[in-house]
Amino acid sequence: MTVSARAWPARPPREHSVVTGGAGFIGSNLVDALLAAGGTVTIFDNLSRGGSELNRAWLEGRHRDRLRFVHGDVRDATAVEEVMAGAGVVYHLAGQTAVTTSIADPRADFEANALGTLNVLEAARRAPVRPIVVYASTNKVYGSLEHLGIVERETRYDFAELEAGIDETQPVDLQSPYGCSKGAAEFYVRDYHRLFGVPTIAFRQSCIYGPRQLGIEDQGWVGWFVRAAILGDDITIFGDGKQLRDLLYVDDLVDAYLRAVDRIETTAGEVYNIGGGRFRTVSVWREFGPLLAKIVARDVVPAHQVAARPSDQKVFYCDNRKAERELAWQPTVGVEDGLEALAAWVRAEAGS
Repeated sequence: MTVSARAWPARPPREHSVVTGGAGFIGSNLVDALLAAGGTVTIFDNLSRGGSELNRAWLEGRHRDRLRFVHGDVRDATAVEEVMAGAGVVYHLAGQTAVTTSIADPRADFEANALGTLNVLEAARRAPVRPIVVYASTNKVYGSLEHLGIVERETRYDFAELEAGIDETQPVDLQSPYGCSKGAAEFYVRDYHRLFGVPTIAFRQSCIYGPRQLGIEDQGWVGWFVRAAILGDDITIFGDGKQLRDLLYVDDLVDAYLRAVDRIETTAGEVYNIGGGRFRTVSVWREFGPLLAKIVARDVVPAHQVAARPSDQKVFYCDNRKAERELAWQPTVGVEDGLEALAAWVRAEAGS
């Protein structure tokens, strides 16, 4: 089975969308879907992430007439307010994305994530017609989850009792500057709905992967491993490789975004865990390594194995049942099919 092109539902023509970070991995896939469905989009991006220029060029080549690009930074409140003028929906994806980077420079992490999000929310609050704001949060707001019962199996860790995974009632435990900045931003997102009536939605996202993902060693591990295996770059494993994650193909995430916006009467002010769930889990090397070898048709041997990263979760996978109930959503792309699609994109970009 291969991943087929998804037919996106038509968007209401009144909804002009702004996507902060729209030239990034998730952003470029979201922008492509919005434009393919007939909408108009403004991308607001500072192009600081590797590959963002390539994503911008790809989008402009496909949708030039209905796409506007504005080079800017979410830390600039005036620029944010200007670019959001007239938007019906703002998908706020811009920010700093790596725990390691946040530890190296906590202030820059805070300004990109917490202050940048506050600027988006203030622009929405001050708008004559307040737009829907969709915020990309993270599963890292739950911390290391060390207090939960975890068992070690031959190739993976797992929860001892939480068979369905982590749901939204799990208390947050903000660890690392990245977890703190993303969590603080999420609290603002939710409170701007309660206090000011801004229609906001937050997604606590697990491991998202797919085409246009130019992962690096510090963030986006699925894309990094696939790319490194195909191009022959060194792979370093942090920890013992049994850490368990749920993988969600990017098209399934975009589908959840669109469904949440369509159901704003229900979803306003809500937070959703969004990931592959129990049946799309894989350990980061003990199980992913053999799967990767199958996809690239050769053995893949890590160059290095070092200590686990600070605040790393031994186990995380989403209990998606709230999203299933309220969004009529569930993942559709299997892990192996999604990885094959990612690998095909990497090969095509590399010309191999």
